[in-house]
Amino acid sequence: MEALDALVLARLQFAANISFHILFPTINIALAWVLMFFRWRWLKTGSDTWLTAYRFWTKVFALSFALGVVSGITMSFQFGTNWPGFMEKAGNIAGPLLGYEVLTAFFLEASFLGIMLFGHGRVGERVHLAATFLVAFGTTLSAFWILSLNSWMQTPQGFEIINGEFHALSWWDVIFNPSFPYRLSHKLLASGLTVAFILAGVSSWQLLKGKAQPWTAAVLRVGLTLGAVLIPLQIWVGDMHGLNTLKHQPAKIAAMEGVWQTERGAPLLLFAWPDEKTRSNHLEVPVPKLASLILTHEADGEIRGLDEFKGAHPPVRPLFFGFRVMVGTGLLMLAFSWAGLWLYRRKQWQSQDLPRWLLRGLALMSFSGWLATLAGWYVTEIGRQPFIVYGLLRTADVASTTPAPSIALSLAGYLVLYLGLIVAYISVIKYMAEKPLDATAGSQP
Repeated sequence: MEALDALVLARLQFAANISFHILFPTINIALAWVLMFFRWRWLKTGSDTWLTAYRFWTKVFALSFALGVVSGITMSFQFGTNWPGFMEKAGNIAGPLLGYEVLTAFFLEASFLGIMLFGHGRVGERVHLAATFLVAFGTTLSAFWILSLNSWMQTPQGFEIINGEFHALSWWDVIFNPSFPYRLSHKLLASGLTVAFILAGVSSWQLLKGKAQPWTAAVLRVGLTLGAVLIPLQIWVGDMHGLNTLKHQPAKIAAMEGVWQTERGAPLLLFAWPDEKTRSNHLEVPVPKLASLILTHEADGEIRGLDEFKGAHPPVRPLFFGFRVMVGTGLLMLAFSWAGLWLYRRKQWQSQDLPRWLLRGLALMSFSGWLATLAGWYVTEIGRQPFIVYGLLRTADVASTTPAPSIALSLAGYLVLYLGLIVAYISVIKYMAEKPLDATAGSQP
């Protein structure tokens, strides 16, 4: 029982660390490109509107970058403390991919971040623009390597196993494994949507509080436009990702949809209460045949049930509800971005004329991207269980022998610290939104 408790606690600790860490790269991947756009617009138009917007949001980027780096380092330590068996068995695959991320992405970001933050007025305009571009490229490259490793753990290929250890046969096949293109696209679009709603939410909050700046209206328009364009793309990519997951991880799909027995024409359950003891659902609210239509593009398409994967399928309830939280948040994003952009255009881009209900809604949606990202991430990672390398290596077989009380103590410390940092982060963003002149004070001329 103690070993089981230690395993659960180790998984919870890694989940807590990665849940906190992923919030900040999710912002910075897309925010860096938005900053690139602001910088380019300033050079093209000469309007100080874009320059002051760049200065304000660069500070948000720097704050997010700092928290992302610190939490990323902490997370990497856990490979040694809680999961040494993973690196022993899969280190020949994971080690190089993590090393590439550090060497090509992190160093690229860190090297040019100083120029981006402090170089304006000290280096030429083209050099500063190039530094901003390289930081943006570095954030995207970082996501490329991390998601390549994560995707390989979900759909492994291009390897051989010698004495229980994974060895690469083809790095091309390892990196560009079957689910990688969908996961990378899905993550990049999720980052774009997260930033779109932070831009729109902060701008809306400023308008509500009477703290609008010359750049507020422009940033609000950028946020709404970005959200309105990206959410349909995300729905399309999500559909392709679902087809890929059905092919390579059918047990995950069955858990997401609450399908216990293999069936054709499976209904989409708008709500249900999955019960693993009875292997059935309670309180079902079904839409006939819609799950099969969505997942197979055929009304009578077959979805394999969880009973085919007894002892080797993920816990059902977290996936079932996590998937619905992600989709529900995405639908809210679709509604607010499209309605907001339509109303804004109808008001001839006069932000002061926008209805207050819309501004309040956008302000409340500021961090909706975080909610959707975490829900999707939980579906992805919990859906891989009980395997750490899908179908080949079980999570329980690579955990450390660290006593449960030690893990529980450090887990409690992480949770308290991360909760405090999240509250502090959001408080700082709120302060900056309400006192934007203080936020941009001391910026380079």
